[in-house]
Amino acid sequence: MLIRKEFVRLKHTHVNANQVFDEIQEAQDNQIQDFTLKKFTFLKMATPVEPPRGIRSEGKHYYSIWQSLFELDTKYVPIKPIGRGAYGIVCSSINRETDEKVAIKKIHNTFDNLTDALRTLRELKLLRHLQHENVIALKDVMVPMQRTSFKDVYLVYDLMDTDLHQIIKSSQSLSNDHCQYFLFQLLRGLKYLHSANILHRDLKPGNLLINANCDLKICDFGLARTNNGKDQFMTEYVVTRWYRAPELLLCCENYGTSIDVWSVGCIFAELLGRKPLFPGTECLNQLKLIINILGSQTEDAIEFIDNQKARKYIQSLPFSSGTSFSDLYPEAQPSAIDLLERMLVFDPSKRISVSEALQHPYMSALYSSDMDPPVEVPVDLEIDEELGEDVIREMIWSEMLHYHPEVVGANSQGN
Repeated sequence: MLIRKEFVRLKHTHVNANQVFDEIQEAQDNQIQDFTLKKFTFLKMATPVEPPRGIRSEGKHYYSIWQSLFELDTKYVPIKPIGRGAYGIVCSSINRETDEKVAIKKIHNTFDNLTDALRTLRELKLLRHLQHENVIALKDVMVPMQRTSFKDVYLVYDLMDTDLHQIIKSSQSLSNDHCQYFLFQLLRGLKYLHSANILHRDLKPGNLLINANCDLKICDFGLARTNNGKDQFMTEYVVTRWYRAPELLLCCENYGTSIDVWSVGCIFAELLGRKPLFPGTECLNQLKLIINILGSQTEDAIEFIDNQKARKYIQSLPFSSGTSFSDLYPEAQPSAIDLLERMLVFDPSKRISVSEALQHPYMSALYSSDMDPPVEVPVDLEIDEELGEDVIREMIWSEMLHYHPEVVGANSQGN
């Protein structure tokens, strides 16, 4: 019963999402000086528009959101934009059939860059199999009207209030309970992924979505890979630099689930200190920052480095005695510092695992070993990186049909 009592207590330790949103909007407004840009920023609501060339497709309606055309299934009514990135725009919406609020991500011109198209395909294949309360749920993928020529992809997710990056940089106070509960959920979600042999490879505060009741969900699986040793290319470019493990920075050919644990440690430190622990400007500077904090490493600790130039670089760095995490975070509990130290170990083979972290004394009030059944369906993310646009488009179409059996039925009847 202790676990459930702790859940109840922590789920009522709210993050004030409205306060966070107000601060974000105020910061954006203060940064905008040009009148036309300010006017553009305040185009907050989705606006109904006529379809392109006046041709309306059956079952679709059209909206302008941040001057981008959204062609949506009629059951979804967009409310307002809530985010944008290199991938496109995200808006909040209501599913009229269920009265459920959702987030719709439009991936614009998906096939202009085949690397990005493969990233979209990989996320679709993965999320179709995953069901866990700490992993974002992909609820729907809208089927376009043109099977062989569609350009945009619309993904429908759970709607969350904000992300951990926005909370960390806000003035919202974070208690030890907050830090503990956020970390607990992140580790639970990650244990589920690792049990499916999945490496996330891009964990950072911006990829952890949060609700006002402190629910956390891991998102953005475009860089995820299976941990089978066959698909580990471009290792030095994956995880966002500040959260990138030493073995990735050092271009090691072999890596495993410990890269995600390092990222979790960096996120944990950012929760405790309200700023990034290793804000490197480039890869070599990143390594210097890590050594400055962790201290110079012994020959045994760098034995895993299979790149001789990389090993020589580490050996050439000036001696550092390191900095104690208890000095960096004097308000943190001793058990929190101990767990952080076990996560941020330079040698990946000595780093604590996710399962071990969940059983650490810092997590003891929340975790029970029978809480996390492993994934039942094995997930295969191996995709030929040399696939052409038409093949990738057809594979994405096939993924869409898993959410629309009525389209499959109509196609079979037509044949």
